[in-house]
Amino acid sequence: MANCRAPRGSDLTVADQAPNRIEESSATADFERIVEEHSSFVYNVAFRMMGNPQDAEDVAQEAFISAYRAFERFRGESKVTTWLYRITVNAALMRLRKEKKARTLTQYGFDDVIVHDWSDAPYRAASDSELGDRLREGIGMLPDDMKAAVVLRDMEELSNAEAAEVIGISVSALKSRLHRGRVLLRKHLDEYLKPVE
Repeated sequence: MANCRAPRGSDLTVADQAPNRIEESSATADFERIVEEHSSFVYNVAFRMMGNPQDAEDVAQEAFISAYRAFERFRGESKVTTWLYRITVNAALMRLRKEKKARTLTQYGFDDVIVHDWSDAPYRAASDSELGDRLREGIGMLPDDMKAAVVLRDMEELSNAEAAEVIGISVSALKSRLHRGRVLLRKHLDEYLKPVE
């Protein structure tokens, strides 16, 4: 009867035989669910950072590739959206640095800037297509560090703490970048929004 023994390992379950494949399959399914649930969210963040659909699609794809590579290290210590924000913003900033747009709004003379009084939230009034175009143009010309602060805080409406965490800076540094970015945007939009005298 000794020759009638089953081959070695034949009594193992599929999970015992290939634990890495099972875990990998489960992780892939989990990641696919995250992509399905958050793809428009990632695209919107990328679009606001990049300012055009083609670059936004590329950045969203790069962000999901980076997220997939880092998925096994995601411990759930932050929300999935916070994790995806960070990855997407980093992908956008890397792409912007590569392209290094020729036109940027100047950063000099913040203390001497005089802008006319207008809405604290011009992005909400962007239904006016001309204003929306000018605003997108201005955001596109902001230096990368200010652009990330303005997009996350004013457009994505994250709290100061959440936006700072996504960018990886202190809250006070975020507030500084946000202030400078807002001043530059106001200066850029001033001609358009200046009251008629």
